[in-house]
Amino acid sequence: MKILVDENIPRITVTTLCELGHEVKDIRQTKLEGISDEALWELCQKEERLLITTDLGFSHNRHTAHFGILIVRLKQPNKAKIHERVIQSIKKIGIGEWHNLLVVAQDRVQRIWRN
Repeated sequence: MKILVDENIPRITVTTLCELGHEVKDIRQTKLEGISDEALWELCQKEERLLITTDLGFSHNRHTAHFGILIVRLKQPNKAKIHERVIQSIKKIGIGEWHNLLVVAQDRVQRIWRN
């Protein structure tokens, strides 16, 4: 699956996703680092990628056609907890199921919306 990770997703998550066979684009330390949310969203759509982020602001895109959004929202986030929730969600939801799907992974629950 093609994935784009926002700057707030741990590097270990990028490594693990690649090990799981996904094509992951990490914008850190590239010319894209620091681009606006709008530009990041456009890039995801242009390249047909699932977006993984901790930024709840991307949830406003749930009513438009997209290639998937995974938002991790934890009460006391740290790299280990974010990593764990991302990997759990990716393993739980099949590759073909992400199209037009918004998942908000919280501490104990996972909320899912389909466009």
